Amino acid sequence: MIDRTLFNGEHCLFRDNLKRFLTREVLPFHSQWEERGYVGREIWNRAGSEGFLCPTVPEEYGGSGGDQLFSISVIEEIAIAGASGLGWSLHSDVVAPYILSYGTETQMKHYLPKMVKGEIVGAIAMTEPAAGSDLKGILTTAKRVGDEYVVSGSKTFITNGLHCDLVILAVKTDSQDGAKGISLLLVDATLPGFSRGKLLKKSGMHALDTTELFFQDMRVPVSNLLGNEGQGFAMLMQQLPWERLQAAIHSISAAEAALSLTIEYTKERRAFGRELLAFQNTRFTLSELKTEVQIGRVFVDKCAEMLLIGKLDTAVASMAKYWATNLRFKVTDACVQLFGGYGYMCDFPISHAWADAGIYRLAGGSNEIMKEVIGRSL
Repeated sequence: MIDRTLFNGEHCLFRDNLKRFLTREVLPFHSQWEERGYVGREIWNRAGSEGFLCPTVPEEYGGSGGDQLFSISVIEEIAIAGASGLGWSLHSDVVAPYILSYGTETQMKHYLPKMVKGEIVGAIAMTEPAAGSDLKGILTTAKRVGDEYVVSGSKTFITNGLHCDLVILAVKTDSQDGAKGISLLLVDATLPGFSRGKLLKKSGMHALDTTELFFQDMRVPVSNLLGNEGQGFAMLMQQLPWERLQAAIHSISAAEAALSLTIEYTKERRAFGRELLAFQNTRFTLSELKTEVQIGRVFVDKCAEMLLIGKLDTAVASMAKYWATNLRFKVTDACVQLFGGYGYMCDFPISHAWADAGIYRLAGGSNEIMKEVIGRSL
């Protein structure tokens, strides 16, 4: 495989510490979390105390002020470990950057130190039962009454929905103005009128808590407006390249892990008197997958380099998300086939890798939407 040149010694030390943490604190309990549908809240506190949450938050807000390669390290190691129940990336690399980019000094000082420590868990609520990738179609409203917004509506498919203490909520502050009528609010989950639905059962990622959220005449202080009124859609679009690259990073790392697992299995498993890897069909299948994964890795790493210098645009990020997530699905499906019946058994990690792969082709905008975004750049 081609050597990677993105990371320095500090990143590698951080990654080694994270691997040990996942091995000690997460993997022994992950199957239990999958059965009940969510991870333990205590793992957020432990991760925060070890410095694995919000690694890019500046020191003045309680973080370590690292670059995005620390975040990439977390995303990759979670993917490699198959610890799909950890909603850390959304908390650390979606919610926190919104506050850092658009929040007031008061908002940053109030929320970010607690997010770094894992004392509060962040979520973002955009998707609604009748509005997914088309954010202009959201129906949740926020009507200003004096110094408050009165919020009513619902959201669905919310990652960290069970544990969240803070929600970045997309609302319509002007129902007549399309995209320009969308604003973002910082919502405290203890506010009257806020409620959570039951845990949603998914085809994969069973330990990742996902719920509906409901807002019934919930009153949110105007001071909790994130950025300016009517700029929510523009802020969401500005953050999409990094969010979509995260899906690509996770997917290519998960594909590498699934491929490595399968290669080792085909060396040990025997059929018709010889190991599976001795069959030409096995070797050709794995050769094709390894080549495509290597190509994907080089492209995703190049996108990460572009991100670090502020050159990653929406179209290229969409290419990375579209390609890597589709490739992950292809790789895990082929790997399950090589495992045979055992690949469909929950006791084998490859079955989890296969079941978890599908959502990444949908999350952050479906891959059909990615093609539309890419097409606009032609």
